[in-house]
Amino acid sequence: MADQNGHIDVGPPREAVAGVGFPAPPPPIYACTLTPELVAKAREELQEKPEWRLRDVQALRDMILKEHPNLRTRLDDAFLLRFLRARKFDYDRALQLLLNYHANRKAWPEVFQDLKPSTVKHVLDLGFLTVLPRPDPHGRYILCLRPGKWKPNDYPFVDNIRAIYLTLEKLIQPEETQVNGIVILVDYGGVGLSQASNPGPLLAKKVVGILQDGFPIRIKAVNIINEPRIFKGIFAIIKPFLKEKMAERYVLHGSDLASLHRVIPQSVLPQEYGGVAGRLDMSAWSRTLLEAEEEFVVEFCQPDPLEGVILPDSMLFDGEQAGAHGEDSFRHLRSQLYYCY
Repeated sequence: MADQNGHIDVGPPREAVAGVGFPAPPPPIYACTLTPELVAKAREELQEKPEWRLRDVQALRDMILKEHPNLRTRLDDAFLLRFLRARKFDYDRALQLLLNYHANRKAWPEVFQDLKPSTVKHVLDLGFLTVLPRPDPHGRYILCLRPGKWKPNDYPFVDNIRAIYLTLEKLIQPEETQVNGIVILVDYGGVGLSQASNPGPLLAKKVVGILQDGFPIRIKAVNIINEPRIFKGIFAIIKPFLKEKMAERYVLHGSDLASLHRVIPQSVLPQEYGGVAGRLDMSAWSRTLLEAEEEFVVEFCQPDPLEGVILPDSMLFDGEQAGAHGEDSFRHLRSQLYYCY
């Protein structure tokens, strides 16, 4: 945990993972690792001024210590920079994002309790997700999800969410990702009615809430391929919770790989998606996460960071009343799924 000066020992930096090319985490004591090009990009897109960077971090740190002295959170420069960059160096919005980040853990114990890679090894082994080894021309790593690999009788859907969250935590460590953001590629090949009808509106609301307002990452595009007819029903569950800006970043390609190649070049895509970057390797990212077990134990397998902190009700997920309303909506949507199927 960080001390009052904001520094934390997260262990020695590692080299890029062999076979993956993913950059190592930043060093324990902050030193900017951005290239001159990324420094310029951060200045233009994120309002980040290198000469004021540490001043801004200290300002956010001071706000946390003054307004939320009981919040047990990391206060090191590298960690707080994630939240400033995700909110374009707006102190108030960055603080709100940090509080949301911790509130998620309190509100959804099924996801965050004992959260470490070894507890989702079965998800990784199944091939539900991976990160492609090469970033796109904009420097954005591509998170590839394959919902069709999961069957409801395999394990609870919440385990998939745990694996996604761990992946996001690993992805956001390098400064390059904090500036460039990520791209999500969702392959709905093999998705049938059993998978489509499993996550309800309340679950969808929680997931979207984390991605939009509870995690310091910039999702620049969500590309959907091989979506079946029932995807209209799936998207009907998700869309009400999406902000307009995020909804506009969803692109449906169907089975048209040429359409996909216009936004993600073939040079970074595996052969399964018409690319030239070799076969889709699901094991490399699995190894990356499993080798980071210790850092996740330190981060997530500790006492509740919000213990003793009073948050307004508006920051927490809605309770039973919202759940009942969500189930009513879901019964209507489920009928649509059956019709589409």
